[in-house]
Amino acid sequence: MLTALKRELVLRKDELNKEQIETIYFGGGTPSLLTIDELRLLIDTVYDNYEVIEDAEITLEANPDDLSSEKIKQLAKLPINRLSIGIQSFFDDDLKFMNRAHSAEESKKCLTVATKYFDNITIDLIYGLPNMSHEKWLSNLKMAFDFNIPHISGYALTVEEKTVLHSLIEKGKVPPVDENLALEHYNILVAETEKRGYVNYEISNFGKLAYFSRHNTSYWLGYNYLGIGPSAHSFTGFERSWNVSNNTKYINALLADELPSEKEQLTEINRFNEYIMTGLRTIWGVSFQKVEKEFGAMYLQELKKSAERHIKSGLLEIELRSFSGGVLVTTKKGKFLADGIASDLFKITS
Repeated sequence: MLTALKRELVLRKDELNKEQIETIYFGGGTPSLLTIDELRLLIDTVYDNYEVIEDAEITLEANPDDLSSEKIKQLAKLPINRLSIGIQSFFDDDLKFMNRAHSAEESKKCLTVATKYFDNITIDLIYGLPNMSHEKWLSNLKMAFDFNIPHISGYALTVEEKTVLHSLIEKGKVPPVDENLALEHYNILVAETEKRGYVNYEISNFGKLAYFSRHNTSYWLGYNYLGIGPSAHSFTGFERSWNVSNNTKYINALLADELPSEKEQLTEINRFNEYIMTGLRTIWGVSFQKVEKEFGAMYLQELKKSAERHIKSGLLEIELRSFSGGVLVTTKKGKFLADGIASDLFKITS
């Protein structure tokens, strides 16, 4: 697999037209299972084949049980400068409910060491669990604040079909997910982070100034990106591609110097709808000026008309910003409903 990853990096080095690399992200799955030497090999391959800016953000996703004290110390010697740690909860019963491998104690030990070696850390927390009280959710947040974590990603519990949780709910052994409870927890998250100087720059992401995820922000702002590895997706503005998900097929293709990927050209409607979806999730919103420039006056006219009822109901508002004129953004009331609002604003036919 490592040989294949390295080969893909080399074969695709010209796809971004020599754009400078600003962020590198080891994520999806558990890249922290790689050894220090394996991580160094992949990082060196990127630097050998791409132009990487001096202060690039290099993130590693990890679970607390993968981050021993020694592993953290070793990671700090690499160019990796940001850790994304899947804490999920600081309570053992929650972790057991979510079928997580680590314990609450491991999470605390991990953060105790990680905060000594890394300044830029983000953690994931899950809310909306059945029987999770407001007090318990507040305790989770307080623990993150006590560790002085500068970035928090908060996600509502979702139930996927064909999972153990879905089966338990179907059998009545676990209460179903309560959307009203999730909304209450989200409002607590917004209020508590705001008190402490975090900016809710994307619906699920809260960062202190200078600690926004530069990598994820590039997705939301429509920058080009290159995804390496099985199932990885790439984007070049007008084209999207994705690698085969099967590990064996992925490796065999690259050992034969073939790229195991498929591509699709994005239509104008695809690009417009994606801009609406990502824009409404962020503080940067949807720029009327950009819509008119990239898609035309008709798109802008239809967007304004579709947005009227959401503006009247207090879910959307228009902010006047000097650099781009009117910008359509979700209100505090509308944030939790942003994806549904966006779908109402989508253009269906040309």
